[in-house]
Amino acid sequence: MSSQQSTQTMKPATAAKKLGVYLPATPASFQEGVVSRAELNELQTNPPEWLRELRQNGPHPRPVVAAKLGVSIAGLARGGVTEALTTDQIEALKQERPEWLEKERATQAEVRKEAARIKRKNAEQAEQD
Repeated sequence: MSSQQSTQTMKPATAAKKLGVYLPATPASFQEGVVSRAELNELQTNPPEWLRELRQNGPHPRPVVAAKLGVSIAGLARGGVTEALTTDQIEALKQERPEWLEKERATQAEVRKEAARIKRKNAEQAEQD
């Protein structure tokens, strides 16, 4: 008796998230279909021109914008950034260095420092046990 393996598929929104792109900026054919695991792997391995263009120039989804600016997603919201931004818009923000961005970057640095401290403490504790 053999079991038939079904093809795993995902919604376009899930695939866009995994690819790190803003769904409304993808081609209609991508937005309207379903994406199989094999198709996703192919897109990651051999990205078509539209995907390379989106990754390079945007518009980028909030997690990517936050990472490029060095802040959290919540920090973006506190700064009033709620929409997708292009690479040029992100670079302009970096050049302008608004007060909210500097504050959120400092907050993010403190969060990272605290996370590293906790990780060291837990590692030391594990060595003692």
